[in-house]
Amino acid sequence: MIPIKTSDEITKMRIVGRLAAEVLEMIAPHVQIGITTEELDKICHDYIVNVQQANPAPLVYKHFPKSVCTSLNHVICHGIPSERKLKDGDILNIDVTVEKNGYFGDTSQMFMLGKRSILAERLVRVAKECLYLGIEATRPGIHFGDIGSIIQKHAEAEHFSVVREYCGHGIGKEFHEDPQVLHFGTKGSGAKLLPGMIFTIEPMINAGKHHTKTLGDRWTVITKDHSLSAQWEHTILVTETGHEVLTKRQEENF
Repeated sequence: MIPIKTSDEITKMRIVGRLAAEVLEMIAPHVQIGITTEELDKICHDYIVNVQQANPAPLVYKHFPKSVCTSLNHVICHGIPSERKLKDGDILNIDVTVEKNGYFGDTSQMFMLGKRSILAERLVRVAKECLYLGIEATRPGIHFGDIGSIIQKHAEAEHFSVVREYCGHGIGKEFHEDPQVLHFGTKGSGAKLLPGMIFTIEPMINAGKHHTKTLGDRWTVITKDHSLSAQWEHTILVTETGHEVLTKRQEENF
């Protein structure tokens, strides 16, 4: 069963969604050539714990060792912050999940460093467009397969591929709840969206083929062909008439 949130739960999800967005807004100026992803993780951790009086959800999730995920270049997702310094031309995803008062808010953003390739810029842009197209389609009565189909068609029209093994997910009192939100698929397939559902849309788009490989740390997922990968993510509420982006950042217009 896909949970339908009560008005009280939706209020709490709005609060934690805003907190997750604020972490990305706070960290953005720090994402500079020469800083390590470990340092970015520490800044995020301290902000979530000390300023927001909340918890960084990844740190207590299945023994993940850090407070945010930092996925660089050909890392698709679940990158572990390290002593690796950011370099000219890097593309970086920072994935933030905040827990407060028993509820979770999940969001991620791409950052581009210095002089990057035309391919990297195009990939990051198209991945963002995929997310926004999925959000735009979200409303009561459509099927989850409609969201996946729209994302897949746009990515493949740009000669990119959609990662199959990882998907969006329901979220609320649990970090991951039903449903699974695939970023590929067939129009008209899957459950229908109903008001009160809350889930993430988080397409992972590869410059090469969609195949993945998990490294020996059992977390870091990379493109099998070492092509670049980009991802953006938001937590979405289905409303009576459409949708609400619970993790919207200030610079975004929805």
